[in-house]
Amino acid sequence: MENYLPTISVCMATLNAEIPLKECLERLFKQNYPMEKIELIVGDGNSADKTREIIKNYDGQIHDNPLKTGESGKAVAANFAKNDLILILDSDNYLPDRNWLSKMVEPFEDAQIKLAEPILYTWRKEGGYIERYCALIGANDPLCLFLGNYDRWNFLTQKWTEVKHEEADIGNYLKIKLTANGLPTVGANGTIFRRKFLQNLNISDYLFDIDIIAHEIKQNGFIYIAKVKTGIIHTFCENDFQKFIRKQKRRIKDYIFHKKNKSRAFDWEQYEFKGVNSKGLLKFIIYTILIVPLVCQALKGFYRKKDWAWFFHIPACWATLIIYSWGKLVGIFNQAEFNRNNWKQ
Repeated sequence: MENYLPTISVCMATLNAEIPLKECLERLFKQNYPMEKIELIVGDGNSADKTREIIKNYDGQIHDNPLKTGESGKAVAANFAKNDLILILDSDNYLPDRNWLSKMVEPFEDAQIKLAEPILYTWRKEGGYIERYCALIGANDPLCLFLGNYDRWNFLTQKWTEVKHEEADIGNYLKIKLTANGLPTVGANGTIFRRKFLQNLNISDYLFDIDIIAHEIKQNGFIYIAKVKTGIIHTFCENDFQKFIRKQKRRIKDYIFHKKNKSRAFDWEQYEFKGVNSKGLLKFIIYTILIVPLVCQALKGFYRKKDWAWFFHIPACWATLIIYSWGKLVGIFNQAEFNRNNWKQ
């Protein structure tokens, strides 16, 4: 393994991200990994805070991201990448230990592996209750729990996904074969791609990580990925419920905008995965309206991992149901992209 240390392009999208960015980069550049093998490339949406100053302190390349979104910023950065691998790292992603990069590149010794991502979100006692809740369910969106397409370890189900797949335990990672039978939400928050694989897809104005995997499955019938037995800290919303609401609004507004404008690289309407859980959405709606089933889920989760953050499950589901319903209705009349003015991470 010591002889296999590929070069890495760390690609980020930023917009007024100075608060989490400093610790994110401190942890990145304290890795037990040759620093000469790492380049930092950032697509920045014209940040008005100290974001650009912090990036320059780490000799990072800064490229303008006029569209301001995370997906467009990743696309900008990835197009400038020159190294063997591309690490997609968000400004609120913290590497949990100093050997993280060494663990994450190991699967690429296998030529079949196209990407590798951590198998879990690192649960931290000191993390905010929303951060801990997302780490517990293995997703940033509670709807994924019901659809079964989450992609990180879920303490409630004791699985990293419910999507059908083939799996082989290689030791430090799981080798996964995904097919048209289903697709977890893989590709974000600390995922590493082979650069040639990513750039051969002719990245457009937006880089939707899950579209990359979907495109490969459509073309070849399958894709091999690695789920590395490590985590990543995602400081998602921490203790800020208003931020959670804002991010859910952004998620649904952007979804409607890109669907209308057909600006995503993969046409989801023309290609449907067989394993799509159509009953999951109905279950989400019923459980949320009745409330009691959500309480039962929270109690079951609390039994498996003692943390009061489980009970954020009830307001998280209600907020998501209301916001997504509102978004679908408003989207009929207003299909604009979510406004990023005054946005901060």
